[in-house]
Amino acid sequence: MNDFNANVIEEFRTNGGTAGGMFEGMPLVLVHNVGAKSGKEYVTPLVYLPEDGRTFVFASKGGAPENPGWFHNLKANPETKIEIGSDTVDVVAVELTGEERDRIYEVQKAQQPQFAEYEAKTDRKIPVIELAPKS
Repeated sequence: MNDFNANVIEEFRTNGGTAGGMFEGMPLVLVHNVGAKSGKEYVTPLVYLPEDGRTFVFASKGGAPENPGWFHNLKANPETKIEIGSDTVDVVAVELTGEERDRIYEVQKAQQPQFAEYEAKTDRKIPVIELAPKS
């Protein structure tokens, strides 16, 4: 996965925030995150939902039974940065809960149907994280 991510990241940066292949035509964001245990710095390409100037990502891990590592990293170290288009933005990762989480996930499923498949494959409630600009 590291080679795959490295190629996506390089393509994203070369093309001003877009990538082809499985990410063709999808909104893509690079999320910087620091290992919760290791302290190592990572950059993770994720499909995101832009809504009213807000940025949301989803800890789907393709419907796996556990949350992805980047989710645990953001919970432990929520102040980070993202690359969106050709911009780099300082953000704070905030996990959504309740009705707001459910509404945003429904919007994402409508726009990216594979997220409904991920939800159907797992027993866990897929976390929704807002990457809110630091003020």
